[in-house]
Amino acid sequence: MPTPATGWGTDAPDQPLRPMEFERRDLRPDDVAIKITFAGICHSDLHTCRNDWGGTRYPVIPGHEIVGTVTAVGSEVTRHQVGDTVAVGCMVDSCMVCDQCLEGWEVFCREGCVQTYNSPDRHDGTISKGGYTDHIVIRDHFVLKVPKGMDAARVAPLLCAGITTYSPLRQYQIGTGTKVGVIGLGGLGHMGVKLAAAMGAHVTMITTTPEKGEDARKLGAHDVIVSTDAAAMKAAATRFDFILNTIPVSHEIDPYLNLLGRSGRMVIVGALTPMPGFTGFNIIWWNRAVGGSAIGGIPETQEMLDFCAELGIYPDCEMIRMDEVNTAYERLLKNDVRYRFVIDMAQGL
Repeated sequence: MPTPATGWGTDAPDQPLRPMEFERRDLRPDDVAIKITFAGICHSDLHTCRNDWGGTRYPVIPGHEIVGTVTAVGSEVTRHQVGDTVAVGCMVDSCMVCDQCLEGWEVFCREGCVQTYNSPDRHDGTISKGGYTDHIVIRDHFVLKVPKGMDAARVAPLLCAGITTYSPLRQYQIGTGTKVGVIGLGGLGHMGVKLAAAMGAHVTMITTTPEKGEDARKLGAHDVIVSTDAAAMKAAATRFDFILNTIPVSHEIDPYLNLLGRSGRMVIVGALTPMPGFTGFNIIWWNRAVGGSAIGGIPETQEMLDFCAELGIYPDCEMIRMDEVNTAYERLLKNDVRYRFVIDMAQGL
């Protein structure tokens, strides 16, 4: 039988989040039930709640950065046991038979992956409810293992900000000696700095805000460039092998393209809305390229968690109560967080 659940969500784009009662499904044979202990807040949560991208199905309960404890498993589950500390990211199901799924890229499932919230279930069509809740039930393949010894209170943002920045760094084989620029020091950018530095790269933070330079160095950046300083930008021309662009809004990329050296790559991970055009010469000359990157698949996400556990890499987090979520959203709009909010689900639910 379905089980009653409690969470926080919203009924309309102009309404605050509020407590909601709903039902989670009974376990299917390949399901895992998880008591949620911590849930990260992603900018995507705010955008979805306010229907900034369209397509929000109300009522919506967001949250796709989830850490918790296994409370029950289906009859076919062997990878997880009751009592395990586990994590759930941005997706909870896929077809598991297409080429993308079989190659570990479930996010690009040919039939479309089921997202952790605001997404129709593959079997019964019900709309998924996310991690701002007391518990969740999902397919076991999409449940990740939290390595022993990790601080569970700081793991949640790794399931989105962590894998979003780790994946392109791995795809482009960032390592010792690579010269990496990270544009934007926010939830994504601060993880990009930490991860690239941990991989052995020489990391430069590129920001419009001079005051963030000190923060960037504390996070692992070796250098800082203020992008509004024309002389500094000119001096950095052709310096970088790779640029991770985490700016979350539409913006001009021409000034940053000139920072790439021969066969340099810029990967955009933050901006989801239409972008202005750029000058073709700036990619043709020096053989540059611009691309994008989403989250990784399940194997790469587990790899990222293991990597962070081994090296002690965590996001910088501010802990809040569940009933402080609306205040957190308003602060998020003002970039008033260093650098990710995490909800302690034991408080204020």
